Amino acid sequence: MADPLRDVESTESRIEELLLAGLDHYFNGQHELAISVWTRVLFLDRSHARARAYIERSRSAIAERQREGEELLQTGAAAFDRGDADGARRLLTSAIERGAQPDEALSMLDRIDRLSISTAESTTDLPSRRVALSRTPPQTLRRGAHPATLLLVLAIGLAAGVLGMIAWSSGVLPWSPWPAASVAAPTQAEPLPLPSASEVSLARARAWSANGRLRDALIALDAIRPGDPLRAQADELRARLQQQLLDAARATSPTK
Repeated sequence: MADPLRDVESTESRIEELLLAGLDHYFNGQHELAISVWTRVLFLDRSHARARAYIERSRSAIAERQREGEELLQTGAAAFDRGDADGARRLLTSAIERGAQPDEALSMLDRIDRLSISTAESTTDLPSRRVALSRTPPQTLRRGAHPATLLLVLAIGLAAGVLGMIAWSSGVLPWSPWPAASVAAPTQAEPLPLPSASEVSLARARAWSANGRLRDALIALDAIRPGDPLRAQADELRARLQQQLLDAARATSPTK
């Protein structure tokens, strides 16, 4: 006949292992994997409060990372519009790493690469154009418009283009895609309970100690460094585990 109490203890032990495994993924930045592990806890206990709180916390971390990615994407697009190709490339790459929409970021990175290639080709052709211009007969130059007039027109057109680009990218113009107002800061949600890495190590050591895995528990305690607030509890548990190992060694040693 099955022992109901033993079944309950087995389920609780399994739940604790899953909670600790999910926390490991969380602290490693693997939030989606942590949610997957904690969801398995809800299959064992649908009303488990800690599992639900951990899942909500991890979802909030994912949403915050995506928000940062979208902000980096917009900032990178603005840098591209200003002509800062290197800054735009750096921001767009960070946006992809933070979970922003990769299609838009990759498309803009492709435009930056093509523009860089075109600029490099134009720079390469510039010396040959200068040589060709220097070889042009003086009478050919005199047939066209006055050089001073051409320079004045070019300067006015260049200044107008620069001013228009600055106004367009800064949000002054009503049709500018980037509004001048800064993005509102997200509302800070109430922090959900989440243990620290040291608390996870101490909880894992206690769980393994209860299951008889004394050496694994000692290894888990090694993660709690000197100066940590939980170091005293870790040292106390380590002393008990070492004493249990010594007692077990004496019990199994042959008597003389």
